[in-house]
Amino acid sequence: MKKVIAVGTAAAAALVAIAAVQPAQAAPAATPFTGTWAAAPQQGGASFNKQTLRQIVHTSISGTTARVQLSNAFGAGPVTVSDINIARRSQGSSVTSSTNRRVTFGGKSSVTIPVGAKAVSDSVAFAVPALSDVAISFYVPSQETITTQHGLGLQTNYVAAGDVSSHATLTNPTTNGEYNLLSGLDVQNSAATGSVVTLGASITDGIGSLSDANRRWPNDLAVRLNQAGRTVGVLNEGISGNALLHDGSGQSAVNRFTRDVLQQPNVKWVVFADDPINDVNNSNPPSAAQLTAALTQIINAAHAQGVKFLCATLTPFKPDSGWTQAGEDSRDGYDAFVRSANSGCDGVVDFDTASHDPANPEQYLPAYDNGDHLHPNTDGLQAMANSVNLNLFS
Repeated sequence: MKKVIAVGTAAAAALVAIAAVQPAQAAPAATPFTGTWAAAPQQGGASFNKQTLRQIVHTSISGTTARVQLSNAFGAGPVTVSDINIARRSQGSSVTSSTNRRVTFGGKSSVTIPVGAKAVSDSVAFAVPALSDVAISFYVPSQETITTQHGLGLQTNYVAAGDVSSHATLTNPTTNGEYNLLSGLDVQNSAATGSVVTLGASITDGIGSLSDANRRWPNDLAVRLNQAGRTVGVLNEGISGNALLHDGSGQSAVNRFTRDVLQQPNVKWVVFADDPINDVNNSNPPSAAQLTAALTQIINAAHAQGVKFLCATLTPFKPDSGWTQAGEDSRDGYDAFVRSANSGCDGVVDFDTASHDPANPEQYLPAYDNGDHLHPNTDGLQAMANSVNLNLFS
């Protein structure tokens, strides 16, 4: 026979009081969005009118939920697009229709992006595979001159007449090699530890690799991370011709650092790569001290936001037409600073050692030179990616 223990009125009241002051259990934190693909916005120019743009992006990590980023950072006026869709690309301009999902912005099927702003879509249930092609399509309902684009896409993108954004196949589309308005694709993945932004110039942007092949060194790095079981989004923010100190082909690394790096979703690391080559590759190069002062400025900005800064050494560029001994001295001084204990870098990615000819360190290994002596070929880009210590992303 069970013994029943009675609780008196006073005791019961005390138990209720104790329960009332216990802290409520916190709800589990929502999985943050992490970038799986990105392209750096820059000044450009393309006109569209009652046309559908279908742009292909190659992901780095997978996710169960997606959202789209559109940028009008360099817009001459507000830009309106509608009927935004996302789907898995099958081949060419075609998508797998069963995967197609409508994308909304604030619950609406169209969005107007103000000058200098970006628009981030609502989340959409969409299975994003890693290392795969995703098509993002939208309709331009009226005459628009889009002046924010990424000029060197190294990807065939498509333009078709009319509002055919949700169609599985586009009829007689024209093609181009840039990204217009589209600046990012983010995913939710509970295993993601964060994203790494690769910030650089043409070598990071992919010159020297084949179009539609996804063989830029950041793509190669994404493959290595995936094969190692590390869920780290890789975001390519390279701009061909970009520099550390001066605006020109895109804003300088100093001037675009906040937008292109620190404002990326769940960013945990940045690899700063080849921008300074475009500072030193001319007849009047800045000193190593000028370069490292600017480098220190963006290192401090990253650290202030808790982002780890990985410094890459500069690859060789002799005998490119812009090579001078003064520029070589600046490159040597910059690389020596990056490798030093007091650089402020959280890690070093030694692209110089990975790519130069041991018998002639001022030049590429011939097997890695794409022929212009400034950019590595596909094998050289792979060697650069292979030189990245994956433990830096622990």
